[in-house]
Amino acid sequence: MESCEGSPLGAFGRYLSIWVGLCIVGGILLGNIFPSLFELVAGLEYANVNLVVAVLIWVMIFPMMAQVDFSSMKNLGKRPRGLIITLVINWLIKPFSMAAIGVLFFEYLYVGWVNPQDAKEYIAGMILLGVAPCTAMVFVWSQLTRGDAGYTLVQVSINDLIMIFAFAPIAAFLLGVTDIVVPWQTLLLSVGLYVVIPLLAGYMARRLLVNNGDDSALNRFTKALEPCSIMGLLATIVILFGLQGETILEKPMIIGLIAIPLIIQTYGIFAIAYGWAYLWKVPHNVAAPAAMIGTSNFFELAVAVAISVFGLESGAALATVVGVLVEVPVMLSLVAFANRTKSRFT
Repeated sequence: MESCEGSPLGAFGRYLSIWVGLCIVGGILLGNIFPSLFELVAGLEYANVNLVVAVLIWVMIFPMMAQVDFSSMKNLGKRPRGLIITLVINWLIKPFSMAAIGVLFFEYLYVGWVNPQDAKEYIAGMILLGVAPCTAMVFVWSQLTRGDAGYTLVQVSINDLIMIFAFAPIAAFLLGVTDIVVPWQTLLLSVGLYVVIPLLAGYMARRLLVNNGDDSALNRFTKALEPCSIMGLLATIVILFGLQGETILEKPMIIGLIAIPLIIQTYGIFAIAYGWAYLWKVPHNVAAPAAMIGTSNFFELAVAVAISVFGLESGAALATVVGVLVEVPVMLSLVAFANRTKSRFT
């Protein structure tokens, strides 16, 4: 693995799991020391959307959306196999397998450890993670596996376009199947706030900053915003765990209980996507990013929607944040595996 210096993750991003862990601990402590402060933040909402968290989510998402190049879709016909793998995994397999594994663990294997109402909310959080395919971090995973950057951009751009129309219906269907009542109005509002508006803002920024195919100004702009993006994520985690602090101190093992099915799901989806690419003789520089896109989650969107639909103090919001904690180390282990097995591909 590369050193921190010059790494696409950067020294700060590479240790994101550590910072997330520290923010979890800090949030729990602050929530118990200053409960009224967190209650004040929780009360700042309109139409089930917390205004403080909404600003933080936009700060997180905007730099990622500015990297999406819809003009790359003209390359759709080139090497379609990697794109087919990505789309089938993201939209026909992963959301449903995530719902199934959530139900298996929280309604059957964890019976007696988690009360039914909390179980439904944890399942909801997992479903929201499963329906939100990765948008930004996949560029990092692609670079770490020496993936084809242009092809990765095509995959991400098409996924984002599909997400505008598919996220809400699939999420509502799976949440309904698991007997979780979701207000369509809130779900559609969340998609508008956290997908459509940031995507349009990113598109406008790209139009303004890219000059005759030269995207160096855009790269400098998104690089400058990167620390803000990570700080927005960490601040959101502090708020979430500040509000969840009392519950977590009463039931400290809940983080582990949520993490186990998420880890199994992640490794399972990667095995399906990477194995499929190998059997289909997809080149490694396309196969590795395709598997990474199918495996990784747009956890920022999942966190935002969980908060909007279920509330800041919900089990759904907690489950999506545990997804953040789990994702980075697990994905780095998959990057290492993909690099070790590169010679097996054509």
